[in-house]
Amino acid sequence: MIIHAKRIIRTGWNSFVRSGFTSLASILIMTITLFVITSLIFVQASLNASLTEIKNKVDVTIYFVPDAEEAAIKKVEDSLSLLPEVKSITYTSAVEALSNFKDKHSNDYLTLQALEELNTNPLGASLNIKANDPSQYESISKYFESNNALSQGALTIIDKIDYSQNKLIIDRLTSIINGARSLGFVVSLFLIIISIIITFNTIRLIIYMSRDEISVMKLVGAGSKYVKGPFIVSGILVGICSAFLTILIFIPISIWLGNHMTDFIGINLYQYYKSNFLQLFIIMLGFGILLGSIGSFFAINRFLKK
Repeated sequence: MIIHAKRIIRTGWNSFVRSGFTSLASILIMTITLFVITSLIFVQASLNASLTEIKNKVDVTIYFVPDAEEAAIKKVEDSLSLLPEVKSITYTSAVEALSNFKDKHSNDYLTLQALEELNTNPLGASLNIKANDPSQYESISKYFESNNALSQGALTIIDKIDYSQNKLIIDRLTSIINGARSLGFVVSLFLIIISIIITFNTIRLIIYMSRDEISVMKLVGAGSKYVKGPFIVSGILVGICSAFLTILIFIPISIWLGNHMTDFIGINLYQYYKSNFLQLFIIMLGFGILLGSIGSFFAINRFLKK
């Protein structure tokens, strides 16, 4: 078996080298395919970074009436913390709310003067809630319509919940996230199919150039595996070379994107490329070997059936 394997690998290598420009054309076509797949990974990384940043800015805030007792607010906070949808809760006291309001309107003299004339704090405490996922904010908001919330006396001290104001943003964000995931899957599947078809057709050129050798091997009684093996090896070599070429091409591209597009896309793609270099190389190498071997397998199978 070892001798046969060596012969198949050597024959496949010789076929790959002898094919010259055909092998080069196969590598370039495969490189384009792997380039698109890698670009899709970069786009997904950029999109995920942007969506994560947006998700971190989306929240729901519960505003309490000014005379709400801190113990009652604490009771509501404790009940909310038991919900599995809740990621974190930030409490802002009425005093802190007033201080933040004054800082925000430090240049508005009339507003500050009006506050001084009131002699009381018109603002109440609040709870800022962040969910594990944007789609969960609605269930958190509906919690206050449940009997459990009523039993906590929450509705008697709550002034308003700003979920309705943020609902449009939250719904759009949820739709974008779900759409991006679905689109990424569809595009990836489409590219894989196209890659197999392209590899299938380019490997057929190598097989066509070696048709006389195949006929001779069949005449002398060569087994099916020995006939197919060298062409599958050639396809694997095409995939390996394409993977190396793709990884090299993305080095200057990632450097340029990291220097010029970080502020626009929200992530330094050069740093992302460096930190994930090994994973990206394994993915490209795996895709290259898989697509090259599958394309070669189907191509030689079809040729032998004629």
